[in-house]
Amino acid sequence: MLVLTSQEMQELDSLVIKGLGISGEVLMERAGLGVVQTIEENFPADRFKKVLIVCGPGNNGGDGFVCARHLWDLGYSVKCAVLAKEDKYKGEAKTNFELVKKLGIEYFTVNTFGEFKEVIKNFFPDLVVDAIFGTGLKREVGGIFGEVVKWINEDFRSAGGKVIAVDIPTGVCASTGRVLGVAVKADFTVTFEYPKLGHYFYPGKEFCGELKVVKISFPLRYVEEFAPKRFFLDESYGKKVLKKRCGYVHKGTFGHVAVLAGSRGKSGAGFLTALGALKSGAGLVTLISTETLQKIYCSMLPEALTVGLKENEYGEIALSEADRLCEELNKRSVVVIGPGLGLSEEMKELVKKVLLEVEKPFVIDADALTLVAKMPEVLKDGCKVGAVLTPHPGEAIRLLNKSKEEVMGDRLNATKLLASFLGKGCALLKGPHTVVVSTDGREGISSIDEPGLAQGGNGDVLAGIIGSLIAQKYDLFEATTIGVLIHGLAGKLLAKTRGDFGFTAKEVAEALPLVIKELLNEEKYYR
Repeated sequence: MLVLTSQEMQELDSLVIKGLGISGEVLMERAGLGVVQTIEENFPADRFKKVLIVCGPGNNGGDGFVCARHLWDLGYSVKCAVLAKEDKYKGEAKTNFELVKKLGIEYFTVNTFGEFKEVIKNFFPDLVVDAIFGTGLKREVGGIFGEVVKWINEDFRSAGGKVIAVDIPTGVCASTGRVLGVAVKADFTVTFEYPKLGHYFYPGKEFCGELKVVKISFPLRYVEEFAPKRFFLDESYGKKVLKKRCGYVHKGTFGHVAVLAGSRGKSGAGFLTALGALKSGAGLVTLISTETLQKIYCSMLPEALTVGLKENEYGEIALSEADRLCEELNKRSVVVIGPGLGLSEEMKELVKKVLLEVEKPFVIDADALTLVAKMPEVLKDGCKVGAVLTPHPGEAIRLLNKSKEEVMGDRLNATKLLASFLGKGCALLKGPHTVVVSTDGREGISSIDEPGLAQGGNGDVLAGIIGSLIAQKYDLFEATTIGVLIHGLAGKLLAKTRGDFGFTAKEVAEALPLVIKELLNEEKYYR
């Protein structure tokens, strides 16, 4: 399944109508019927008899008129509040408005909020259908539209009423999830053909309620040739991309991950990264850190190899060890660099040398991201084989030198900007529904929104997983997207068995084999 922006959906809509000749009337009819089916299944007429359909001035309003016609035919008591002058409706929206009139379905054209209140004075509904604005909305919701939205949220819902949104709740930006002034709080949202980014990105997601995607006659095999390569990272994606193991194999078959991590007071980061790499299937893992931590790592994780290097006054790997370090890293398949590494000027120079001189793919995480934010040019000057950047929002803000509002207000664009630092590779932006963008144009949106993963150490585990998958010869985008997915599914499994939060990053790593088993063998653990 793909996930689209508003503009991309409009382009595919036009492709189907103009390129294939499937009429807008057919698409609108199918869309309205999809909403009606959801209403029948969840809000039956014997309990939700009175339905108010609030229609805006465009095609979203046209979808509302289709709903009105079919709900009326099913025995619901229907009224339409039309928030536009009748001459505003064109094309298929006008056609369906005329059908409402011919059938004698009650409608009221309202120009002020006072007129709207008159409509509902003697008809307080059980269900409101929000067909005011759809995915094309770009401006803030104000005037009568804003007042009606506030009535839906504050008066109607507080009285126990239910709301179903057509395509996307009015006021939610379909491309970013931003709230444009005010937004309808829906119990269900019915969208068409593909979900939109705004259905998953916060704060918009909080307004959508339960999301249902209905098909409206797009020939998918045709349309997806023209759609962006932005994948929804769910179980079906994992089953397609994750490879089963077969034939004659040995530990060398599955690569050797170098984990360059850890410093005084930050030993756990290296351990968790290495554990994530081992639990997701790397053949070998070498933990490279200071001599002091080498002894600790040997006892914590005997399955990992270790290399101990001299340390500086801050308990970090000493810059004097740079040549030896590069030599060690060039022996491995992939380098995960950064978890707990340290942030001194000396470490900055060490990271710079490694990125410029080691000819292996990198997973750049944690402290290494903070350091390269001060010298972003090394990402293109170095990382010749490719790299994966793995920032959380705070690290992304430093890398991009942008405000929190700019980064979180458009997470897809922020991730594209992060990827632009690289000559080859991909970037992810962590959080609910993590975003992944590759320099070759592929994109991914995680299906996972698991609050229990918001705990220290989980980013270290994820970096290890991605490094492991690169070592297993997945390309950088596949490794990153599969890594994000199985990490999220491990959190989902633990939330089911342990509770919504309180499970640790170590437990997430230890759950990985069960999750991978499910994806490969279709056994269900986290249902």
